[in-house]
Amino acid sequence: MIYKTKGTCSTQIDIEVEDGIIKSVAFTNGCNGNLQGVSRLVEGMKAEDAISKLRGIKCGFKNTSCPDQLSYAIEQAMQNA
Repeated sequence: MIYKTKGTCSTQIDIEVEDGIIKSVAFTNGCNGNLQGVSRLVEGMKAEDAISKLRGIKCGFKNTSCPDQLSYAIEQAMQNA
């Protein structure tokens, strides 16, 4: 599934969730090293656990962040599954 981010340097998140488990995550644009790290940390994790850990994280003065946007992408992927 492709999720278009809002309010972040990354513009898109490609995500696959299967049976409530995050299988793969790839960000387009943004801070490459940090986003690769976030992606690898959540792969294999239960979707609900990742959402609870990532939701509400802010980046500087922004109201969101790439991890926060990832939580919304996971949520949408679960609804589309």
